[in-house]
Amino acid sequence: MPEPAPPLLDVNGIEVIYHHVILVLKGVSLTVPQGGIVAILGGNGAGKTTTLRAISNLLRGERGEVTKGSIEYQGARIENLTPSELVRRGVVQVMEGRHCFAHLTIEENLLTGAYTRSDRAEIAANLEKVYTYFPRLKERRRSQAAYTSGGEQQMCAIGRALMTNPRLVLLDEPSMGLAPQLVEEVFHIVRDLNGKEGVTFLVAEQNTNMALKFADYGYIMESGRVVMDGKASDLASNEDVKEFYLGVGGAERKSFRDVKSYKRRKRWLA
Repeated sequence: MPEPAPPLLDVNGIEVIYHHVILVLKGVSLTVPQGGIVAILGGNGAGKTTTLRAISNLLRGERGEVTKGSIEYQGARIENLTPSELVRRGVVQVMEGRHCFAHLTIEENLLTGAYTRSDRAEIAANLEKVYTYFPRLKERRRSQAAYTSGGEQQMCAIGRALMTNPRLVLLDEPSMGLAPQLVEEVFHIVRDLNGKEGVTFLVAEQNTNMALKFADYGYIMESGRVVMDGKASDLASNEDVKEFYLGVGGAERKSFRDVKSYKRRKRWLA
């Protein structure tokens, strides 16, 4: 039997501390295979965004640092690379909350994603590719980003990342603030980009149901730790995941007090 291909990304036992004193991540490990869609799931404060920022090295701007463990991309350690160096190597993060340049047009926003590149013909080809996947952006390309919808801004943020020719996109809370039909549209585009362009995605998402529908594999985080992981289909059918993240089941629930006591004794934290 041939040996399995090494993962594109390997995060091994990292700890993250903010302001030299606040321990946020506590031994987080995960792997992302080449060409996969992997989801990091959990509620607010679970450590999802911090995990993505540790990988993209955006922690330093918030006085955070990886103090233990290792992060490898394509078999090489990347903890000491700058975010711009990571972009050149094919790792780009789409921040939570979209963060478009409000005073620029949609097309100007997209072109800022190509700042590390000098091949004008390929940049133009990439721009057309983005418009193929996001036809709404082509319609609004001359509109100032501040006057576009939340869904269009999210598409713009993802399109800007695609302008870097990424191998790995770190996508942070793509569903935040979007109507359900737009959330599904964004995830369908992610799956198309994965299948047709070979872009690998690591997605941090609170919408567990939607993420498990489109991901191949998932990691569930709580309080800075990975508490469960598995194939997306297995997690979606797991009774604990149904109970605490999908709002399904819960035969033991008889009162609010029962809910609280049951949540305090989650089986995987016992």
